[in-house]
Amino acid sequence: MAKTDVILIKNVEGLGGESDQVNVATGYARNYLLPHGLAIPLTEGNERRLEALRKVRRDREIREAKDAKELAASFKHLILHIKAKTGDTGKMYGSVTPASIIEQLNEQFEIKLDRRKVHLEEPIRTVGDHDVELRLHSEVSTTLKVRVESSNPLPEEESEAPAEEAPAS
Repeated sequence: MAKTDVILIKNVEGLGGESDQVNVATGYARNYLLPHGLAIPLTEGNERRLEALRKVRRDREIREAKDAKELAASFKHLILHIKAKTGDTGKMYGSVTPASIIEQLNEQFEIKLDRRKVHLEEPIRTVGDHDVELRLHSEVSTTLKVRVESSNPLPEEESEAPAEEAPAS
C-alpha cells in the first residue's frame, strides 16, 4: 500500500499532535486529512512552516500546563458538596459519577472541566467524604474532596434509655 508523509496542523486522535510529521496511507491523507484541513503535504515549503507550527505547539503546551497547575492549586482548598437521595437507613439510591461531579463543579464554583479528567475507580455509592483524583494535564494531577450528603434528612434516633424519673419524696 502506498504511503505518504504529511504534517499535522491539528491534533488527530490516534495519529499525532499538531506539528507532527507522520507517514500515513495515501488514500487516508488524500481523502480525509487534507480535505478536512487536518494536515498539509510534506514539501520543502511546508518544512519551513513546520518550525513555526512547532513553536505554536510548544507555547500552547506551556500555557496549558501553567493553567493546569494554577487550577490544581485552587482545588486543594475546595470541598464539593453533592446532595444524593438516600433511604431511611442512609443508603444511597444510585451513585455519584464523574458527570455529576463535573456538573456540581460548574454549578458551585463555575469551573468547567471535561468529564474525562475526573478519575474514579468506581462510582461513589456511600454518603461521606471522598477523595477524587483529577488529571488536569499529562503532568498535573490533584485530588478534590467531595462530600456526599443526604438530600432528605435522616430520621432522628430516639434515645433508647428513657429519662429516669426522680424518686418521690
